[in-house]
Amino acid sequence: MARIAGVDIPRDKRVDVSLRYIFGIGISVANQICTHASVSGETKVRELTDDEISRIREYIDRNFIVEGELRRQVRQNIQRLVEINSYRGIRHRRGLPLRGQRTRTNARTKRGARRTVAGRRRAITKK
Repeated sequence: MARIAGVDIPRDKRVDVSLRYIFGIGISVANQICTHASVSGETKVRELTDDEISRIREYIDRNFIVEGELRRQVRQNIQRLVEINSYRGIRHRRGLPLRGQRTRTNARTKRGARRTVAGRRRAITKK
């Protein structure tokens, strides 16, 4: 396995696909890296030479914030929002969606599993 940005990328996959295993690198960035490092994205990682791997590694180090540094930056941004008591910070603190989604019926992922509430029943209609 080739080690780039502290991550062992899979050997049996294409270069542009295996670069996505690095936190902070998606489809378009992976293609951009392949283009600037003059490596074909369709080649397998095991077929890369040491020179090509070093060019990819250097380009990523120079131009992108990835892995630990990016995770730290995201965590600090969220912590800043929480500390200044912004609306988004409050939503983060409560574990609720913060981009305007409805929470009355959806948002099960953020709110967790359903909890039953005692004394709450459906209204029975009389005919």
